Amino acid sequence: MDNIPDINNINETYEKALGELKDNKTEQDLSTWRTKYLGRKGILTGLLRNLKSTPIDSRREIGQQLNNIKNLLENNYEEAINAAGKSDNKNSSVNHVDITMPGRPIQNGRLHPTTQIIREVCEAFLSMGFDVAEGPEVEWEYYNFDALNIPADHPARDMWDTLWVESDKQEKGNILLRTHTSPMQARIMENREPPVRVVVPGKVFRYEASDATHEWHFYQVEGLAVDQGLTFADLKGTLFEFAKRIFGENRKIRFRCDYFPFVEPGVDMSIDCFACSDSGSIEPENCSICKRTGWIEIMGAGMVHPRVLEQAGYDPNKYTGFAFGLGPERIAMLKYGIDDIRHFYSNDIRFLNQF
Repeated sequence: MDNIPDINNINETYEKALGELKDNKTEQDLSTWRTKYLGRKGILTGLLRNLKSTPIDSRREIGQQLNNIKNLLENNYEEAINAAGKSDNKNSSVNHVDITMPGRPIQNGRLHPTTQIIREVCEAFLSMGFDVAEGPEVEWEYYNFDALNIPADHPARDMWDTLWVESDKQEKGNILLRTHTSPMQARIMENREPPVRVVVPGKVFRYEASDATHEWHFYQVEGLAVDQGLTFADLKGTLFEFAKRIFGENRKIRFRCDYFPFVEPGVDMSIDCFACSDSGSIEPENCSICKRTGWIEIMGAGMVHPRVLEQAGYDPNKYTGFAFGLGPERIAMLKYGIDDIRHFYSNDIRFLNQF
């Protein structure tokens, strides 16, 4: 009914709608009734739409009457649909509860695979006498770079590697999302006297493109040991022992010279590729996981640079130390044969349920 609304045809519409509502008993009939009177193209909606055509002096009164009738019909409809639902439930055996059926099992939550690996890594080092500490993810430029012998012109400070939060120069430089967990080396040495043995798990952030072995955010576990008389042999022995505890006795391990500004000398430690090694299923020349090298780097390490010790207030002529940083996700990839680091952050329950 799209004619101009007035008090008479409004009341007629209400009486007619109410009468039809009482005649409809099923949910399907009631739904059809609602579409006819209260839907977007319904009769009441049409009267409201044509309200602008009524005389100005009576428009307010007619509008109020229309809204009141619409609300009344909505309430009557809700009562009718509830009554119809109860009637259907009463007459339908489908909705009866079978108390002899077993209950549905509640699925328990579990630790994320990254969290599991971090705990395994920390436990391995705890058993070797290390402590566990944590640090801030939003860091000062000083701790992320300056205190670690990374000068202002170093490429790591470029915008393509670092996510800057605030560029207002302050006492300790700009504010950024830490690019590694290494800032905790400086923070710990500032507040502890040697001997120091600590591992630091946490999330880090880098402006990098995602691929099978890289993500823009990921986890690291930093390690630091400082004492009198520590040598490269101590570093190598500690990391060999760690690798045996995580991967077992049969995994191959490789050390190669590498450069990190805060250690000297520096090395990278790699594990043989699970996909194309002797026990793998991919030909080495076709392996994209290790980029056809046969090795996957899991950590960088080295002897703490004398400048880093001196910056933290330690005497480099008296103390030496070693540091290392590893990626838990890469360790999980090696340990469980995962071929893409992006699985860890895809929230695919099928992947997470495998652990």
